[in-house]
Amino acid sequence: MSTPTRITVSAIVAKPLAHVWNCWTGAEHIVRWNNASDDWHCPGAKNELRVGGQFNYTMAARDGSVSFDLIGTYTAVEPNKRIAYTMEDGRKCEVHFTVGEDGTRVTETFDAETENSVELQRGGWQAILDRFKTYVENLD
Repeated sequence: MSTPTRITVSAIVAKPLAHVWNCWTGAEHIVRWNNASDDWHCPGAKNELRVGGQFNYTMAARDGSVSFDLIGTYTAVEPNKRIAYTMEDGRKCEVHFTVGEDGTRVTETFDAETENSVELQRGGWQAILDRFKTYVENLD
């Protein structure tokens, strides 16, 4: 078995760490930002944020043509610092939260899947992260 390609995306969110963490992990927030473009949305999110806990995010085209569930199991949860999980297909992902002068950096590193190009996957995950940034920075 070959080693999967790892992809990293990141963004600096101009808000305090605790606020960024809450928006990343709260299901009520996830449904507001977890989509890559305006023609998609996240109509459902469940999040059991603990080691061994699961998440399930429904991703759907707004026109109803397609939807899928992103399901994973947490393997590490360090509040306000790091989350790691394994997706249902066995791929792994880590999310790091670090404080800097300009806000909170969110960095995701994940195993690429083999169906889509690395560039397409990087672009999609970065688009979702950019929407997260916009959502959080526009909250009071």
